[in-house]
Amino acid sequence: MKIVVCIKQVPDTKGGVQFNPDGTLNRAAMLTIMNPDDKAGLEAALRLKDEFGAEVTALTMGLPKAEEVLREAMAMGADNGILVTDRVLGGADTWATSTTIAGALRNIDYDIIITGRQAIDGDTAQVGPQIAEHLGLPVISYAEDIKVEGDSVIVKRQFDDRYHMLKAKMPCAITALSELNEPRYMTPGGIFDAYKKEITVWGRADLKDVDDSNIGLNGSPTKIAKASDKVRKGAGETVTPDSPKEAAEYILNKLVEKHII
Repeated sequence: MKIVVCIKQVPDTKGGVQFNPDGTLNRAAMLTIMNPDDKAGLEAALRLKDEFGAEVTALTMGLPKAEEVLREAMAMGADNGILVTDRVLGGADTWATSTTIAGALRNIDYDIIITGRQAIDGDTAQVGPQIAEHLGLPVISYAEDIKVEGDSVIVKRQFDDRYHMLKAKMPCAITALSELNEPRYMTPGGIFDAYKKEITVWGRADLKDVDDSNIGLNGSPTKIAKASDKVRKGAGETVTPDSPKEAAEYILNKLVEKHII
């Protein structure tokens, strides 16, 4: 069994975010982490490796520094790391990103592709399903549990206040929720081994069946009109009621005024 896990190096939002003049994130200037949903997807792949002896490949698209997140994945237990990086791929929206990743995946043999449900720097939940569409694969999103039986996967899929049980034949794609599991920690030995391994680096020339009009900033149909950091709230209104009854009446009147009740 061969599993490819698509992971993303995202800004650590606790440290704040920075933007380029064109509205895109200045990723080179920010502290980064592995996207939480992707890390859960990686853990799911590693558990299948533990159970079936699967080969796990971590793949990411990003700046050269995104090699760090691949080293982390290999320190956790991934067998291989692939970095897709090229200046012409920068500024990609979900369409251009999924097109690029699909072009890279066409170079690889796989039974299952796992992505996170969404990235914390975009929150679109589009890239995973788009990759599956580009590759003509069935996709099961919002995975809460993953099992393999024969040549099929059985996935418990989150759906409102209940869940679906879905079955798909491999090859297929799955998008994982961060609630899927508790990812394992890197081990000292795993970290040592991860830095002994060679990471495969691919650029634009290595992408299969990808047109230049569909990659990078110029190939992104979504344009950012405006970007900013955290919205600062005003000081608000301070009142000092004379009694609990007046306080309750004030709150009630405000709720009516705002059409909340």
